[in-house]
Amino acid sequence: MLHHHHSATCQHHDEQSARELAASMLTRAREAGLRRTKALENVLSILVHSHQPLSLADIAESPDLTSGADKATVYRVLVKLEELALIRRLGLHDRSAYYTLLIPGRHDDYLICTQCGRIQRLDIACPVEALEKQIEHESGFKKLYHELEFYGLCPKCAD
Repeated sequence: MLHHHHSATCQHHDEQSARELAASMLTRAREAGLRRTKALENVLSILVHSHQPLSLADIAESPDLTSGADKATVYRVLVKLEELALIRRLGLHDRSAYYTLLIPGRHDDYLICTQCGRIQRLDIACPVEALEKQIEHESGFKKLYHELEFYGLCPKCAD
């Protein structure tokens, strides 16, 4: 559980963890054949430091996008990262997409409002992890993963 009041030590640790994660994601992108560009570094850093999925506009208009990359360049970077399974695209097809990191050994499940498009992380223990282990055991498949999204009306739209 994250607390609203971080001590200086905790903030330093969070920032160090974020920097290490950004570096590791950049290494994975490079190993997958992406050229190391300032735009790539910026996009990964913005996603790492975000605690929620971000839209193309969120990333392209972020003050942390210091490379000066335009929206089309940011979009191309996101498409490449998604193709390499380094990020996950969320959302409804007829609405703007949101992007979040895919971190080995960790995942988040989401609730998506079909009316306003709001996306919210599901804050419960993943209901599918035990099933995933059973499927791995019974099928012989290894390194299984899943992406779980629930669709419905958020409390605001349901009123």
